[in-house]
This record gives sequence, structure tokens and C-alpha cells, in this order.
Amino acid sequence: MDVEVQPELQDKSKKQKKKMKHLKKRDKPKEQAIEKDVVKESTTADIPPELAFPPTFSVSEIKNKQRRHFMFMKYKQEKRKEQLALKKKRKKERDALGDKAPPKAVPKTIENQRVYDETTVDPEDEEVAFDEGTDEFSAYFNKLTNPKVLITTSDRPRGRTVRFCEQLATVIPDAHVYYRRGLALKKVIPQCIARDFTYLMVINEDRKVPNGLVLCHLPDGPTAHFKVSSVRLRKEMKRRGKDPTEHSPEVILNNFTTRLGHSIGRLFAALFPHDPHFVGRQVATFHNQRDFIFFRFHRYIFKNEKRVGIQELGPRFTLKLRSLQKGTFDSKFGEYEWVHKRHEMDSSRRKFHL
Repeated sequence: MDVEVQPELQDKSKKQKKKMKHLKKRDKPKEQAIEKDVVKESTTADIPPELAFPPTFSVSEIKNKQRRHFMFMKYKQEKRKEQLALKKKRKKERDALGDKAPPKAVPKTIENQRVYDETTVDPEDEEVAFDEGTDEFSAYFNKLTNPKVLITTSDRPRGRTVRFCEQLATVIPDAHVYYRRGLALKKVIPQCIARDFTYLMVINEDRKVPNGLVLCHLPDGPTAHFKVSSVRLRKEMKRRGKDPTEHSPEVILNNFTTRLGHSIGRLFAALFPHDPHFVGRQVATFHNQRDFIFFRFHRYIFKNEKRVGIQELGPRFTLKLRSLQKGTFDSKFGEYEWVHKRHEMDSSRRKFHL
């Protein structure tokens, strides 16, 4: 005898089946995840504790900026503590070993990892000695001429540039500051030669700040163009000494090793008189590091037979060579020995030109 199933009961059974299917689908990924965790636990249990690494964590994953900065500073402090602890440990080991201690490792720097330059100058090279005897500075180094420098500026200089020129004139003996008055350099150069000047120095400015220097050796050149940065005048310097005296300073030239650097070093050396006055105890330093030329002006003081103190007198600034031109300044038809092409020449951080 066939029993007729009511339509309401049929609908209920269908809904229950759908619910069961939905629950199975929902619980399936959870079961798979549990199975994976079980597999992971079993695999990590087999791996010895030395090879089991914690999950990687990056500070950059933190979204909150303040929290991210705090965690990064904390990480740096911990790293610093580890380095200091390692340093102390090595020092104790070295003290314990005494003379048998191994030599200290030389730290890797950009300078000692420098790419070798074929034009590096050997002081004993005959070709270099011949070039020095016949170049534009030979008359100065043979003591046939005395340096006399004219310092001028671009048109309408501001106060900071004028003060910078005046302070440079106190550093370089026999230097004279003249205002430009709108004259072109091609007209200024013949007047300088007629008045026996050996150098023309032009300070350029941008937005009231000195940003360029043209150094022209007279009468035959060469002419160098530098970018000027980090200018600090005497009033802006802390713990500076008294103003410099009229004594001729000693000159120190550091790290001008290539042929180009050698010629730039000679260009700077010819700015100052041959015989410095050691009584004045003043030193002008041109230090080349990674093609940046740092200028400092100091006075040294003898405290006793072994100790010497130094006072910075100022001004201080940094130069970066842009171009070296043969002959006197000629922007249109001048022949350039070297031009700095940033995209071509600065491809490697370990390659330097001076």
C-alpha cells in the first residue's frame, strides 16, 4: 500500500540535506589545516632543534609607523650591544694571548676596495717628472714666479658670497678681491695678465649661497670648474681660533694619486707662496676623499714636546671637480681635458678619478 508523502515533509528533508552539504564544505578546509599542522608537527619533531628555525619576521610588515620606528630602533640597539660584546670579547682574547695574538683584521672600506686606475702616478716615473718640468706650473715650482690671485664673483653678489671672498683673501697670501661690475671673463683675463696676476678665482652663487668656483691659472691655463658645497664661514663655526695672521701658511695635499688628481693638486699648490712662514703655525689642507676635496684651515699649537693641539680658523668648504679645460677660460671654443659625466662615470661606487 503506497503512502503519499506530504509536500511539507519533502521540503524539510531537502533543506536538511542542503544544510549538511554546506556544513561539510565549511568544515573541510579546517580539517585540511589541522591535518597540515599535524604533518608539520611530525616533521619538526623529527628535525633536531639546531635546524628548526623560527618564522621570519620583518619590521617593514608592521603597518603602524610609530610602532615600526620603535621596533627598528630597538633592533638597532640590540645589534649594537651584540657588536660591543663581541668587541670586548675579542679584546680580552687579544690581551690574554699578548704577543701571540693574531693581527687585527683590516676593515673593508670603499677606499681600500677602490677600482685600480691605470693613470695612478708613480713619483719615480720619468714620464711624470718630464711632464712636471714642462707643464704650465713649472715656472712656479722652479721659483720663477710668485703667486698673485684676483678673487671676484658673479654679477650682483649677495652678502654671504662677498664675506666668503673676503675670508678666502685672508687665507691666500697676496689675494685681492674685486667686484665684477658686469664684465665678461674674456675681458677680465687680459687685464689680469697685464697686472701680473697668476690666478683668477671666480665665486658663483645661486639663491644667495656660493655654489661654484672657477679657478683659472694665468697666463696659459689650465682652468678648473668646481661645484662648491657645505660652505661655513667663521662666524658659523664653533670653537674656532682667532682670525688668521698674515703669515704664509703651509699646504697639505692628500690623496691626489691619478694624473688628473696630480694636476689638480699642483693647481692648488701654486696658489700659495713657495716658502711658508713656520712662525705663523698655519696650515691649509686640501684633502681628497672619494673625489670630494675638503678644504680646512688650521693653526697648530705646541702644548709640550709630545702633544700638539689644533684650532680651526675657517672658512671651510667642499669642492667637486666638474671640468678641466686647457688654456684660459673659454666656454664656447675651449678644449676640455676632462669633463665629469655623471651617468657614465659614476656607474661604480668604488671608482674614483682623482
